[in-house]
Amino acid sequence: MKPDTSLRIWPREVEGEHQPTLELFPLDVNLAADTVLVFPGGGYSVTSPREADRIAYAFNQQGFQAAVLHYRVAPRRYPEPQQDAIRAIRLLRAHAAEWKLGPRLAVCGFSAGGHLAACCGTIWNEIDADAGDDADKMESRPDALILGYPVISLSGFGFGHSGSGSNLLGEGKKVSKLWKSLELQNRVTEKTPPSFLWHTATDGTVHRRNSLAFAEAAWEAGVPAELHVFSRGPHGLALCARHPEAAKWVDLAGNFLREVCGFGTARPIQ
Repeated sequence: MKPDTSLRIWPREVEGEHQPTLELFPLDVNLAADTVLVFPGGGYSVTSPREADRIAYAFNQQGFQAAVLHYRVAPRRYPEPQQDAIRAIRLLRAHAAEWKLGPRLAVCGFSAGGHLAACCGTIWNEIDADAGDDADKMESRPDALILGYPVISLSGFGFGHSGSGSNLLGEGKKVSKLWKSLELQNRVTEKTPPSFLWHTATDGTVHRRNSLAFAEAAWEAGVPAELHVFSRGPHGLALCARHPEAAKWVDLAGNFLREVCGFGTARPIQ
């Protein structure tokens, strides 16, 4: 099943072969709902198809509108993926009436896509994503974060995922001021949106301490945050077809959006 609409997010072509696109996964034509924007993972080197369409459809089944962003990846560097993410948020808000989107929007990212989603909740006001159209006027900060086995730290010296850092920033930047500024556990403030995080204890690629560090920072800042660490499962589980314990994350995330963040699900258009 294909998405209803796919569009380029920038009014002009961007440099490089990969043109970032936004795919829309709408509910029934007569229904409106708040939105979940999905950022697939892939180490900032690809956008994984396993964490794209099927995730959007899962949130449709929860009663939300959904979209997937295919953002720029290596050899494109920071801040280009972040610009794509902020631009996509603004576009969705600019076209909310046309696309039957409610007033609230969450970003949902996996692995490196989780780092991108967390950027939207911590450094959104540092990213220049203006395109010279009406979308520039829209709010950039999402209303909620959903982070699945996210990369939060890029440092290879601690618990972070240095491969994602190298793809995003280039080699040889591990001690730079920019590298340190993207250690997102240190960028959480009281303005960070409510955050839902999930991980597995046995993730051998992105350590669970990434989720723990972000959740701890959120709690310290007084930000509502919910963290689930499931007992087992490898990295990149997506919808967790073979791991029923972890598969509960979709329902748990939907409940978090409704009960903690005030998101509305499918409702008839008035």
